[in-house]
Amino acid sequence: MKFGFNMPTAGPLYGAADITRLAIAGEALGFDYLTFSDHVVIPNDISTRYPYTDTGEFPKGASGARHEQLIELTYIAAKTNRIRLVTSVMVVPHRPPVLTAKMLATIDVLSGGRLTVGIGAGWLKEEIEALGAPPFAERGAVTDEYIAAFKELWTSDAPKFRGTYTQFENLDFAPKPVQRPHPPIWVGGESGPALRRTAALGDAWYPIGTNPSHPLDSHKRLANGIARLRQLTAAAGRDPGAVGVTYRVQRYGAGVPATVSDGERRLFSGSLGDVVQDIRDLSALGVGHLDVGFSADTVDGAIAELKAFTEQVRAKV
Repeated sequence: MKFGFNMPTAGPLYGAADITRLAIAGEALGFDYLTFSDHVVIPNDISTRYPYTDTGEFPKGASGARHEQLIELTYIAAKTNRIRLVTSVMVVPHRPPVLTAKMLATIDVLSGGRLTVGIGAGWLKEEIEALGAPPFAERGAVTDEYIAAFKELWTSDAPKFRGTYTQFENLDFAPKPVQRPHPPIWVGGESGPALRRTAALGDAWYPIGTNPSHPLDSHKRLANGIARLRQLTAAAGRDPGAVGVTYRVQRYGAGVPATVSDGERRLFSGSLGDVVQDIRDLSALGVGHLDVGFSADTVDGAIAELKAFTEQVRAKV
């Protein structure tokens, strides 16, 4: 099992000195990867339902100053040496495909092959509209097509593509990414379309367990989701074992509610011993990566939480 944690792109710790300290500390503590979220702008009036709260409301503290995801990730790449860098997730329709493929290839080259491209179709209609992206209702098709275009640009010596949303040919696209055939693609989301996208295009599935519409917050629910992924991957003509699973844990330990809506025990609730056993059980299910958050609003507090997780959980797995 490899472990990562979420880097601030907004909030009280988003400043250059703070994110640098956090990244360097995480690398020193032996974490395997860092994750970076993606919002370019937060509209003042949001009518779109947020997928990860019971009420559908976007968290009130999410507005305010915020870094652009790929630029912050590049900045941290220059401050670190070993740790991987994960877009978590990059909303694919936010950016034009040829430019995005170039930016990601450049990050991979300059970081020495440390980029993982977590991707999603996006949920915030008002943001997608503000960015002048293709229509929100078509974001799934846009995402699938842009990913196919990325792969063509990253792997072909004479890239050529004719789709509904992008077309190109007669291009010299170099340098290619360091990682071959391309940086790993982790597909975010918990819905049926997200699973089908993973099966067709992804190197790993990257769900969050707390989506009320598609909960994956118990061992049984997550196991069923992974079984469904394996079926869809085989149906897509791919080796089911070739697609990995990454899982995001927002909270863990005694403060997490003990059960889920169907009465099953909630993953990562209970004692630290229970959390350690959950990680072992998820590893047996095929989960290869796990990333966690922290609640502290100071760098010292965040580093202390990461150190405690290292000593009390990771070291015992």
